[in-house]
Amino acid sequence: MQKQFKLDKTQLRELAPGHGLCVVSDMITVDGHGVGFMYREEPEDAEDSGWRFLSGLETDSYIDNSKNFAVVDVNIVANYDEAIIPLLDSPVGAEFDKAEDGETFLDANAP
Repeated sequence: MQKQFKLDKTQLRELAPGHGLCVVSDMITVDGHGVGFMYREEPEDAEDSGWRFLSGLETDSYIDNSKNFAVVDVNIVANYDEAIIPLLDSPVGAEFDKAEDGETFLDANAP
């Protein structure tokens, strides 16, 4: 069974093209929550950007179930939360948490 994303393909705009694929929680793409946490790890292959996106609402058991995630183009995630766009060129190892204002991200690695 195919997942029903919150945004229809006709609603998607070219906001962040050319960044490759990423792993995203269904809490973002299916349930429509914004990105609460994002991090970049070593890409698994040439198409993988290394970006991983979570809403911040996922429980450990939710995260442990791979069926709760999808591999999509980074541009799709940008359509759910445009605040990620300025951070997409950050290097491997970057981690960002959504600030309390719900609009900006804070560097999770900063002291």
